[in-house]
Formats: sequence, C-alpha cells, structure tokens
Amino acid sequence: MLASGLEYTDVVIRRHLYPQTMRRRPPFVLGYDVVGEIDQLGDGVSGFQLGDRVADLTVLGSNAAYRTLRADHLTRVPAGVDAAEAAALILSWTTAYQLLHRAARVQRGQRVLVHGAAGAVGQALLVLGRLADLELWGTARGAHAALIRELGATPIDYQREDFTRVLPGGFDVVFDGIGEDDYRRSFAALKRGGLLCVYGYTAGVQAQRRLLTLLMWIARVYLWRRLLSGLPGAKRLRVYSINVMRALHPAWFREDLERLFGLLATRAIRPRVAERISFDEVVEAHRRLEAGGLEGKLVLCPELPSPSDWVPPQREPGAPAVQAPPAT
Repeated sequence: MLASGLEYTDVVIRRHLYPQTMRRRPPFVLGYDVVGEIDQLGDGVSGFQLGDRVADLTVLGSNAAYRTLRADHLTRVPAGVDAAEAAALILSWTTAYQLLHRAARVQRGQRVLVHGAAGAVGQALLVLGRLADLELWGTARGAHAALIRELGATPIDYQREDFTRVLPGGFDVVFDGIGEDDYRRSFAALKRGGLLCVYGYTAGVQAQRRLLTLLMWIARVYLWRRLLSGLPGAKRLRVYSINVMRALHPAWFREDLERLFGLLATRAIRPRVAERISFDEVVEAHRRLEAGGLEGKLVLCPELPSPSDWVPPQREPGAPAVQAPPAT
C-alpha cells in the first residue's frame, strides 16, 4: 500500500448507510481505493511484475499496509506519478469523468451547475468540465468562492443565493450529490428538457436517517422524477453509481481511469491533496470529513511516520530548540 483516499463515502459506510456494505458490521477495514506496489504475485498471474504500481477501487479494506487484490481489477499507474495524487483520482475523479461523459454525455458550450463544487467530486467536475468547454457554475460556501473561480466556474454562495434564479431559462445539466429538499430545487433549476444527474445523498446522511428510511426516500425521489421525465419535452433524471457502472461496463472503468492517469502524468490535471496522513490520524480525518470545508483530498500514506513517533534531532550547544515536527 502506497496511498489510499479518505472520502465522505467512508463516513456513510461507517454509519451503515451505504447499500453495498449495509450488512457489514465492525470490525472491518475501511478504504475505498488504493494505489500500491506489487509485493507478491499469486499462482497463474501474468502481465504484472513485482514492483509494478497499480490502482483499484475496492470499496472496503484499503486503509491498510498490505492487501490482496484481483489481477483483473487492476489499472496500471504511470511511472513518476505521485501516489497520493493518483489515489485522489480513483473514486472522485473517475466519478466526475463518468458523470460528464458516460451519464450526461455533455456537449461543448452546455451550461452546467455543480453542487458541492469545493468537494473532491465537485472540483473534479469543474476541472474536467472546463476541459470539455462547458460553461460552469458551482455552489459552495462563500469562503470557497476564490477556489471555484480558480477552477473556472462562477461561484454561487448557497447560504445567501438562490441557485434556481441565477440563470434565466435554466441549466442544461445539474450534478447533485447532496440531495437537499429531495432534489426538488435542482430539478427546478433545469431548463425544459434539461438533465439532473444524481450521484449522492449527503444531506440524508447528515440528517442521521436510518438506512431503510434513506433507501425509501431515494426510491420515492427516483420514481417521482422518472414519472415526470416521461412527459414530452420534460426535464430528465439519471441516477449514477460508480459501482453499478463498473459492474455493467467493467472496461469503461479501466479506460476512464487510465485516461485520467494520463492527464495527471502530463500535468493537464492536478487533484488537490489537502493532507497526507498516517494511520494514527485517520480518526481525526473522519471528524474533518464530517465537519466539511476541506478544499482537497485527505490521503492515507502508510509509510508516513505517526506524529507520536517523531523524535527531535540532536542539536548543537547554543542552537535553538526544535518546537514541532516538520510539516508533511
């Protein structure tokens, strides 16, 4: 293991609100994605060598020092690419790429609204949307306005502005991973014939709903929107899941992740890593995820020493004392 991202989805899993893992009970290891170096090869494995760097989307088990993976699930990581930045791409950026190009099939010049634009998936949607020549708006806290502008979008302070009134005529596409008000306002922000892409429900998680209640809520929203979208010229809805997409089209996941790794290798994209953390900092990292406000990805790097393991260097007589460990 070289790097594994920590994401809000881990919080959802830990609270037993993630359908794919709802029957799992502690103890189990979290860790939705992994970049690692091959240490051993199983019998019959071909096409890989010891020392190769590879990536996978694992859902569970990757916040660890070692783990076993299936060879046919792996994607190669280009040489020279930073492991933490590569890990930041696997879930968040692949989700964003597939939302844009597999689910919404965006076209140049379309007007697109991204909710949670300062988050990991939101930032990826803005960067990749700019590469696709889209006109972009992003909702976020007012404190993140400069970041949203830097990423090429018009910021919308969701605490003070009504995004349904920002663009007369409505947006072509809205990406919503929050689910506030049962997605009603996102649906209202669309133009006639526009598309709402739903990929999450963090508002329901923050409200501490039980899983059954949450699933019934999602099903009700989906059925209601499907009924509305069946009318001629009506607004449309698509519900996206990276795991469902991978199960239906396994080649797409590897193809899309390889494309993103290629963009990273040429520095056409560069995901923001908020901090690289050690095992001892994972609990605090989850608190930070729940609090929100991060402008980048938290990445577990097992080779980092724990803060408690740091030993101050010996100093020469008369030299100033070292007050804190060096920044990592």
